[in-house]
Amino acid sequence: MLRRLLFLSAFLGCALALVPAAHAQDYPTKPITLIVPFAAGGPTDAIARIVAERMRTSLGQPIVIENVGGANGTIAEGRVARAQPDGYTIGTGNIATNVFNAAVYPLQYDLVADFEPIGLMVTAPALIVGTKSLPADDLAGLIRWLKANPDAGSAGVFAVWARLLGLTFQEQTGTKFQFVAYRGAGPAMQDMVAGHIQIMFDQAGNSLPQLRAGTIKAFAVAATKRLEQAPSVPTTDEAGFAGLHMSIWHGLWAPKGTPASIVTALNKAMRAALADPGAQKQLAELGQEISPVDDQTPTALLALQKSEADKWWPIIRKANITP
Repeated sequence: MLRRLLFLSAFLGCALALVPAAHAQDYPTKPITLIVPFAAGGPTDAIARIVAERMRTSLGQPIVIENVGGANGTIAEGRVARAQPDGYTIGTGNIATNVFNAAVYPLQYDLVADFEPIGLMVTAPALIVGTKSLPADDLAGLIRWLKANPDAGSAGVFAVWARLLGLTFQEQTGTKFQFVAYRGAGPAMQDMVAGHIQIMFDQAGNSLPQLRAGTIKAFAVAATKRLEQAPSVPTTDEAGFAGLHMSIWHGLWAPKGTPASIVTALNKAMRAALADPGAQKQLAELGQEISPVDDQTPTALLALQKSEADKWWPIIRKANITP
């Protein structure tokens, strides 16, 4: 009798140990929701849709995009942090939503402790762009116009990084202009094309289509090298403002506690998506550079978050950037 009980106990223990593995092998069995922290039509939304479409192929389930705008992405990231850690709700974000916001907003969640990093996807420098009606044709001309029209100039901002770059620009150039807040880069661009605001510190993915269509002007790339998709646009260094740089990267995260096997499956699907030639072409057209393979790991994304926080949080707090 004792031997039978010991055998049954051992059998049940083994069976229970196999349950998580069985669930991991079954994952996913239903659609996955990918929360995007900005309005539809912006660069973050476009990147998410390109990658999600290819991840669907690897995972065998559709990935449904849910745009949750507002408060510079804090609402969306909060949704991800509070979601069930079962792999069926994940989120995308960037340097603003998953680094800068922690230094600006009184968040009800921790941007590191409450998330499981899945992987770094792409990175791109910011562009300084303006409405077509501006009389300036280069960065020096834009600065002269802003100094001559301190009450007329306005910049559309939709994330902390855009405001941070705008404030740095003001400090380096001695200009003044007002900041107009938007729920996303897409709506801000619509207003700039219509002439309601004059300039934007924008992601390449949002500006390049308008630049190709001739509806806006580009004054500089906030980086050390020119964009391959816009080779005629000089860098800020070339325009005489060395060090005025901002790189916007995008990654994927899951809620804290998501099983490692599921994070691995999601990371594998993300890597396959980034290796897809069609996705690479679409992302390149948006001015996005796919992260090196070694940087596509959860560990590398976590390290990047921490290093960016160490670099930018003191600057943000010194500048007293508030919601």
